[in-house]
Amino acid sequence: MNGSRYSKVPSARLSRLASFGQLAGGIAGGMIAEGVRRLADGQRPRLSDLLLTPGNALRVTEQLSRLRGAAMKLGQMISMDAGDVLPGELTAILARLRDAAHFMPPAQLNRVLVEAWGAGWRSRFVQFETTPIAAASIGQVHRATLADGRVLAIKVQYPGVAASIDADVDNVASLLRLSGLLPDALEIAPLLGEAKRQLHEEADYRREAVQMRRYRDMLADDLAFVLPTPIDDLCGERVLAMDFVPGQPIETLQGASQDTRDTAMSALFGLMLRELFEFGYMQTDPNFANYRWQPDTGRIVLLDFGAARPVPSDTVEAYRRLMRAGLSGDHDALRAALITVGFIAPNTLQRHRQAIDDMITVLMGHLGKPGLFDFADRSFVDQIRHHAESIAADRGAWHVPPTDTLFVQRKISGTALLAVRMQTRLPLLEMITSIVRNAVPDAHVADG
Repeated sequence: MNGSRYSKVPSARLSRLASFGQLAGGIAGGMIAEGVRRLADGQRPRLSDLLLTPGNALRVTEQLSRLRGAAMKLGQMISMDAGDVLPGELTAILARLRDAAHFMPPAQLNRVLVEAWGAGWRSRFVQFETTPIAAASIGQVHRATLADGRVLAIKVQYPGVAASIDADVDNVASLLRLSGLLPDALEIAPLLGEAKRQLHEEADYRREAVQMRRYRDMLADDLAFVLPTPIDDLCGERVLAMDFVPGQPIETLQGASQDTRDTAMSALFGLMLRELFEFGYMQTDPNFANYRWQPDTGRIVLLDFGAARPVPSDTVEAYRRLMRAGLSGDHDALRAALITVGFIAPNTLQRHRQAIDDMITVLMGHLGKPGLFDFADRSFVDQIRHHAESIAADRGAWHVPPTDTLFVQRKISGTALLAVRMQTRLPLLEMITSIVRNAVPDAHVADG
């Protein structure tokens, strides 16, 4: 790991605000330069063309990687959720946010651990590796060894991250508003409020330890997965200690055989369906870094449970209706289900009925093919984009789905994106049919 990735986390409110100002200034400068270039070429560029450039994507990626916290987390969400919407070169740049966080310098790390464990914290370990083995948006992970030989993974939260969540979310929202990418009439306040709430939950490592144990209990009989166990006497609100579970990045599965890739992704898709329709509880962050692969055992390591949350029963039922309508091929029922789950608004359907019907036809034709579903076949994406152009151009028809739908769909879309990366082939219709028709949510787990 390159030492140049070390940078102090800006924890003071003013320093973080200044970073956002620097980011906004850099983006504005990039837009002006790009606008001048295009005008010189005789073009009449649109605002979105000037904003969504590789140069601006690099500026955003670098600054959010240094800020970390909620700002970087929101950038990760955009890179995961917009993979089929943004141009490929921009998606590739933003994808760096999934593993590009800078590290805390050792002195700053020591101050965090002294606050958590006391001045003599090093005496607890025979070894503590100060260079992190992973760094993400909210914290970084270190390997350590106890006197009894147990090897631990210790997640240490960046200082000031929890206190900066609300301001970071508001600042990102302001950047989006100032960019002109969001219509003024689009109501995003509920989404921002829910994003703040979830990010505060993710920043509470004691809560995450509880979620880790919950998932260990729910998956105790599932041999496809292995999960770490929290070490309670070393856990706190900003430090999470767990036993170290070896594994390789999930992307290494790309080099495995087709059968191996299909088996692994079948397990992850099955887990996602069980979370929604059986457990009523879902880990809603599908970041690839949250999965590791054990080639020797064929098992998948599940990590990071900060985004685990109950799924309301009405959201579960809305998805059940949606999938039943799709399985039956009933276009009318599917239209109604899309409104119920919140993907489209009634006024959008009124204004763009034909385009929505055309997209439904394309999706049902692609998803309804007999045999194994080939996730590598993305031929339908361009057709969907074509039919969606009229809706995207009508800013008055833009719509924000309910927050619970967004979090569930983020997990579904992220799992599908990983399946695309793995070029997976699955009996998708059979899997969905089985779980949708047979699963009954466990009320005790869902309410937990």
